[in-house]
Amino acid sequence: MDMRESLQMAFKTLAANRMRSTLTMLGIIIGNASVIAMVGIGEGAQRFVNDELETLGPNVLFVIPGNRQTRELGGLDAPRTLVLSDAEAIASQVPSVAGVAPEYSTRSLVNVGNRNTNTSVVGTNEDFLLVRSFEMSQGRFFSELDMRRRGQVAVMGATLAERLFDQQSPVGQQIRVGGVSLEVIGVLTAKGSNLGLDYDDAVLTPLTTMASRLVGQRRSPYGIEVSYIAVSARDRESMQTAQFQITNLLRLRHNIRGEDDFFINSQDTLLNIAGTITGALTLLLAAIAGISLVVGGIGIMNIMLVSVRERTQEIGLRKAIGASQQDVLLQFLIEAIILSVAGGVIGTVLGASGILLISIFSPFSPSLSVGAVVMAVSVSGGIGLFFGVVPARQAAKLDPIVALRSA
Repeated sequence: MDMRESLQMAFKTLAANRMRSTLTMLGIIIGNASVIAMVGIGEGAQRFVNDELETLGPNVLFVIPGNRQTRELGGLDAPRTLVLSDAEAIASQVPSVAGVAPEYSTRSLVNVGNRNTNTSVVGTNEDFLLVRSFEMSQGRFFSELDMRRRGQVAVMGATLAERLFDQQSPVGQQIRVGGVSLEVIGVLTAKGSNLGLDYDDAVLTPLTTMASRLVGQRRSPYGIEVSYIAVSARDRESMQTAQFQITNLLRLRHNIRGEDDFFINSQDTLLNIAGTITGALTLLLAAIAGISLVVGGIGIMNIMLVSVRERTQEIGLRKAIGASQQDVLLQFLIEAIILSVAGGVIGTVLGASGILLISIFSPFSPSLSVGAVVMAVSVSGGIGLFFGVVPARQAAKLDPIVALRSA
């Protein structure tokens, strides 16, 4: 019997038992759809995280107080080992940096007339726009002069400005932050949150103003403390050099001989960490979804074993008229593979449809991974072949005389 005839017979046999064939394929369909959808979601999540980190600004380094182990373990109080003068020293003494923006953030009540909200207040300097790649939609950002004079000025995020002023321009208006009156001189262009802080829903003010008027001169023994220092290297090639120079400078300034009281995270480090985490999650989700493929393969084996018993007379008759063991083996293997591949194709379509729906109704942008599709369909076909061997061999070994007598 040639391959074409075997295929025709396999399709006729499966079509004669549509309900059973459909239920047999169900495990494979669910498995393929799950694997493809999970891999797509994982890749979408990875792109989402990478895009969020890209908004931090190009070639950015973050100098963070405390050692890495202490910050990872957490605690009630963040270390207070970085001050404004550290940022000023980096700006003036490290040639490989283009800008330095120290930040100190807290939460405070913001009032405009009879409207009020509790939101983030960020103290920073005039380099914030350059370092963090923000733009102004209205007005101006505060200047070095505002920093020196501790000017009572503020820049608002786009979301906060809309919530407190509706459609009116807030530029030139007065707001009260923690009971202190500040003049709004500008509004940032909407950009979204990063590093856990939504600048679209925040008030920015000169760091000197914040220290002297808003938070009661929060100082370490060495000056105005900061939450962290964002540093923009001149280019990507300068990032490693900048990190080395900043580390040496701060160790000299802090008179460190042992373990550093700060650590530096680069954008690449954050991207690598995020990629490792999302990659591991994607692999875990795909592995969990892949279990249903194995379950589907077991279902195929069970149904094919039942089919062998039901078709004992057919097998005996075919062998009696000259069909070889190889012909019978091939027949049952083809049926198992058809069920698996058909289930894989249908599962692929469902998985792709799920990815499309997720991309419409969620912030992720999952994509259909060609590798995941090829892998899922190949695995499903391989599972059909693997789990189809046992019933196919059982059918091939049936004695035609015994099969005809037992029918």
